[in-house]
Amino acid sequence: MNIAEHKLLVAALGGVNEIGKNMYFIQYDQDIVIIDCGSKFPDENLPGIDLIVPDFTYLLDHADKVRALVVTHGHEDHIGGIPYLLKQLPIPVYGTKLTIELIKIKLKEHRILRESDLHTIDATSTIEAGSIHASFFSTSHSIPDCVGIVFQTPEGNVVHTGDFKFDMSPVKGPYPDLHRMADIGKQGVKVLLSESTNAERPGFTPSERLVGGHILEAFAQAKQQVFISTFASNVNRVQQIIDAAVETGRKLILLGRSMVNVVAVSKEHGYLNIPDDLLIDAGDSERYPPDKIAVLCTGSQGEPMAALSRLANSKHPHIEILPGDTVIIAAGAIPGNERNLAHVIDNLYVLGAQVIYGSGAASGMHVSGHGSQEELKLMLTLMKPDYLIPVHGEFRMLYQHRQLADSVGIPNENVFIIQNGDTIQIEQGMASLGPKIPSGNSLVDGLMIGNVGNIVLRDRRQLSSDGMLIIVTTLSKTEKQMVAKPEIISRGFIFVKDSEEFIGQIHDIVTSSMRDLTETGSTQWNLIKQTLKDHVGKFIYSETKRRPMILPIVIEV
Repeated sequence: MNIAEHKLLVAALGGVNEIGKNMYFIQYDQDIVIIDCGSKFPDENLPGIDLIVPDFTYLLDHADKVRALVVTHGHEDHIGGIPYLLKQLPIPVYGTKLTIELIKIKLKEHRILRESDLHTIDATSTIEAGSIHASFFSTSHSIPDCVGIVFQTPEGNVVHTGDFKFDMSPVKGPYPDLHRMADIGKQGVKVLLSESTNAERPGFTPSERLVGGHILEAFAQAKQQVFISTFASNVNRVQQIIDAAVETGRKLILLGRSMVNVVAVSKEHGYLNIPDDLLIDAGDSERYPPDKIAVLCTGSQGEPMAALSRLANSKHPHIEILPGDTVIIAAGAIPGNERNLAHVIDNLYVLGAQVIYGSGAASGMHVSGHGSQEELKLMLTLMKPDYLIPVHGEFRMLYQHRQLADSVGIPNENVFIIQNGDTIQIEQGMASLGPKIPSGNSLVDGLMIGNVGNIVLRDRRQLSSDGMLIIVTTLSKTEKQMVAKPEIISRGFIFVKDSEEFIGQIHDIVTSSMRDLTETGSTQWNLIKQTLKDHVGKFIYSETKRRPMILPIVIEV
C-alpha cells in the first residue's frame, strides 16, 4: 500500500486492543517516523516462544522512507523490540537520556550497539525528519525521563502522549509540564494519540510518593530479612526502597539481571542516589544479622525464571527465605500473569514468610503509573484535539476512553477506535479510516524472529498435550522387505515398559501395514510414512482418545 502524496497517515502496528508491544508511525508524503517499538511476553498458547514483537513488514517495504524511531520512555513494552527492528532497518533512534541508556543495554546484548545510531534528546529538543518536525513535552510515569511527542506536519499537529499520569509530587522530577501541554493545545492539535490503560478507573491515580511511606513502615516492622520485588525500570520506587534500607540500617542485595543492570545505569547517570556501602553481594548475607538484610529482586509478575520465583522454590544458590521473613510484592499483576504470581505467593506462604501484596489500598505497596479517568480528561482538555485515537489498552479501555472524550466535548464520530494495522488518513483537515496495512505478531524464538509460524506452533502444542510416538522400520534395499522388528519410541505419550501389551498391538499394526504395502509393490517412502501414521493414529485414538504426534522413520539397509 502506497500513500498518496500530501496526505497524512497515522497508523498502529502494536499497542491498540492489547497491553504491550507498542508501535505506531506517522507518514507524510515520502517521510515516515516511528513511535516506540515494544515487546510483550507470550502466554501458554505459544510454547517455546521467548518474546513477541510487532510485524515490521510495512516499514521494511518502505525502508527508504523511514527517517527515525522516536521513543517515549524506557519500559519494555516500548523498547523491547528495538534490537529486532534495527537488525533489519538501521535507522536513527531518539530518546531521553535514561531511555537511551536502557536501549544500549539491549543493543549490547544483541551485539549491534557499535553500529547503532542513537541520539539523546530532552523536553526542549527538536527533530527534523523531512517534512515532519518533532518536539517534546515532559510527562510523569513510573520511570523517569518520559516525554510526549508533538509532530508538526503540513496537515496539522499530531500528538502522542506516551504513558502518563499527572503526579504533581513525584519522587524525583521532572513534573508534568502542564503549561507546555496547554500551549500545544492552543497551537492546535489535529490528532491526539492518548494512552488508555486506566480508562476504566475513576478519579486520579495516587502519587508514587505515597508508596515510599508504606515501604519504610514495612521495613521498620520486619523482625528478620526483607525481600521486596518490583519492576526494575520503576526507578523512582527503587529509590524509595533504597531510602527505606538506609533509614532502617539494612544492607541491600540486588537479585536479577535486569535489576542489576537498571540500577547500575541509573546510578551512573544520576537517577539513583545510593550510598557507597549500601549494596552487598548475596554471598555476603551471612555476615550480617537477618534484621540488617534487605533484598531487592525481579519477579513481581511471577516469571518462572526470575529471582523471586527461584527464592520461592528455595532454588537460589546464595540466599533463602526463612520462616518469619517479610516478602513484599510492590507491583500490580499485569493481565495474564495472575496465575503465575498466585503460585509464587502460595510458595512463599509455604516457606513461612509474611507476604505483603496487592495493589492500591490493599497493601499500599503499589500505585499505577498510568492516569485514571480524570487525568485522561485533563489531557483531552489541555490538548483540545480535533480527533482522538485511544491507544495502549484493550478494547473495553479504548471504548471507555471514547466515552470520556464525549464528556469533555469531543464527539464520538471524531474518536477512532482502531485495531493494529488500521490507518487514519488526514487530508485537507478531515480524518477518515484509511487502508489496512500488514500487522500482527512476530514471534522471537531464541535468535530467530518470524520463523515460527502456525504449523510449528501447532506441532508444539500437540507435543505438549499428547506427546510423540516414533516408529522406526528397517527395509531391505533390494527386496523392500522388513528385516527387523519395528522399534517403537515414546516421548511424553506413554511409558513403554508399563504398556507392553499396547506397544505389542502397535507392533502388529505396523507389521501388517508394511506387509500389505510390500505385497502391492507400494514402497515409496512418503506413502509408507503416511500409511503408518493413518493406521497407527486411528488405533491409538480408538484406544486412548489421544492424538500424539506420530513420526515414522524408514531406514534402508
